Amino acid sequence: MGEASVTKKVARKKEEDGLKQAIATFQLDAEQLPQVIDEAAFGSGDYPHKEKLKSKIYERDLLALQIELLKAMDWVRGQGERVAVIFEGRDTAGKGGAIHRFTQHLSPRDARVVALQKPTPTEQGQWYFQRYASQLPTKGEITIFDRSWYNRGAVEPVMGFCTPAQTDMFLHEAPQFEAMLVRDGIRLFKLFLTIGQAMQLKRLHARHADPLKQWKLSPIDHQAVGKWEAYSSAYDRMLAATDTVDTPWTIVKANDKYRTRLATIRGVLAGLPYPDKDEKLVGAQDHRIVLTAERFLAKGGEV
Repeated sequence: MGEASVTKKVARKKEEDGLKQAIATFQLDAEQLPQVIDEAAFGSGDYPHKEKLKSKIYERDLLALQIELLKAMDWVRGQGERVAVIFEGRDTAGKGGAIHRFTQHLSPRDARVVALQKPTPTEQGQWYFQRYASQLPTKGEITIFDRSWYNRGAVEPVMGFCTPAQTDMFLHEAPQFEAMLVRDGIRLFKLFLTIGQAMQLKRLHARHADPLKQWKLSPIDHQAVGKWEAYSSAYDRMLAATDTVDTPWTIVKANDKYRTRLATIRGVLAGLPYPDKDEKLVGAQDHRIVLTAERFLAKGGEV
């Protein structure tokens, strides 16, 4: 190995060690984000792009895709279709922003967002899926779940809100529950947004520093900072156990919010057989950031 290669290897190892140290000592309420985390954020989690998508391209494609969503909504309403879209992923992965752009120009009478609070004592005594089943779409409706029954796949076990036996039962029953939905005619889309650890810390720090976004931070968000590995293991197990032929997961690498929003909209539109679809636009999916669960897990998953 040449001297230059050795020097680069040493420098790279020093950078990696510096990043690990910065992550290990990260404080959400620190006045400034450590520079090493800031610099590593965009490429963290093996993100394949070097730069953010240009805003002109994003705005052009978003407008065109939102027009496609209106066409799809007309078909859903006219045919009495039922569509359920699940958004899952770590806090700050961009679920809320993607959902907002998805529903931005759709009538709230036809496209409904479900973001449930923690279960009431009555709901805690019910069948786990019961409160979610009551929120499923009726004919002519799209229902978007901003988190879903998959809380029991990661958040609840990591935070100690359920027992290991309850998680095991959930992972066994979820595919059966979803198979029933599909057999009954519901079109179910499951989107999992994944981000790198440095990017999550950058976004959490930005939320904490912004008085207009501090409401997004919950006690769970604060505790999640030190539970990266636990969440990684839980999510990988969840994806492996609940990815089926009839109800597959679509994984979206979400370090770039612009690309994430376009990818999630395309992912749903591609699976709806509405008339006059712009196949070229909808089919222009970026498969560097959009993966099957099998491919994602084969590449190392969240761990």
